[in-house]
Amino acid sequence: MIPISEHLRKMPPAVRPIVQSARRTVKDVAPRAKEVTYNSRPPRSSRAMWKLVRYAVEDEYPVAIGTFPTYAVLFFSRGSELDDGSGLLEGSGKDFRFVRLRTPEDAGRPPVRRVLRRAFALVTAQGKKN
Repeated sequence: MIPISEHLRKMPPAVRPIVQSARRTVKDVAPRAKEVTYNSRPPRSSRAMWKLVRYAVEDEYPVAIGTFPTYAVLFFSRGSELDDGSGLLEGSGKDFRFVRLRTPEDAGRPPVRRVLRRAFALVTAQGKKN
């Protein structure tokens, strides 16, 4: 496992505060979630997302943080199941959705926090049913 500090050193300096803010927000919303870093290196293309860290609850990873050269993303493994009345979630794949974070303040916005809470609630609700 590559430490998050190593990932932070290698990413563009402008994106570091955004990623750190996203990490703080996720930890605030889900303090018991376990932070697990990806064993990935920076992508060779600026169009590819660099997967940095994901958050584990009940052996599932409802949310992760990735980065591009100028912004970060929160991406949700069960994003298609999330009720997002704000239109915040992007993507149209079978499962995944994401939220673009262009500034550190974006991570703490109420709609972002709501989507995070809903993503973790999906996992905990499923665990209670089993």
